[in-house]
Order: sequence, then structure tokens, then C-alpha cells
Amino acid sequence: RFHGQGYQEGLAEGSHAGMAEGRRYGALHGARIGSEVGCYLGFALTWHCLLQKCTDEKNSRKRRALDSLIGMIQKFPYEDPTYDKMQEDLEKIRGKFKQVCSMLNIQSDFRIGTERSSLTF
Repeated sequence: RFHGQGYQEGLAEGSHAGMAEGRRYGALHGARIGSEVGCYLGFALTWHCLLQKCTDEKNSRKRRALDSLIGMIQKFPYEDPTYDKMQEDLEKIRGKFKQVCSMLNIQSDFRIGTERSSLTF
């Protein structure tokens, strides 16, 4: 009887602690992804504005790549944590970001730390 009662109490307490830990982890991980994708969007929008007046073919390719990156970010499912291809889409966005940086001759390094996130050039 005591064994069963202890088991039930332990199960209830463990479930409660696991939920709280899961919420904290989810909030932290979600904030990191949001920060990363937000930096990519700000970067893309800024460069798109800077290249808007340039009309040569080379800059046209850069703008198309930036448009593609912006479109991918805008389609990213922020509100749906159950979206099963979220990691795949995030990897595609990272790949497109690296491609755009290469086209712009920019060395990029996106780091996420506990204090802050930064995008360095």
C-alpha cells in the first residue's frame, strides 16, 4: 500500500516538474529560433532596400535571392509548434541566408548566447 501511494505521489510530482521544465525549455528554444529568424529578416530587408536602386544583372540576381529569403521567412510557421517540418524549413532558411551572404561577399556568423544573440559581419 505504501509503495503504491508513494509511486502515485512521485508520478504526480514528476509530471508537474516535467511540465514546468518543458515550458521553460520550449520558451527558451522558441525565443532563440525567433531571434535567429528575425535577424535574417532584418538583414534581408535592409539589403533589399540598399540594392533597390541598382539595376544591373548582378544586383538583380542578389535581389531575387533576397526576395526568396524574405518569402521563406514570411512563410515560416511561427504560431504552429506542432508543424512537423519546422526544422527542415529552418535549415532551408539558414542555407538561403548563407547563399545570400556569399553573393554579397559578406562573412556571416550568427551566434546565440545566453546573454544575447548577435549577427556579426
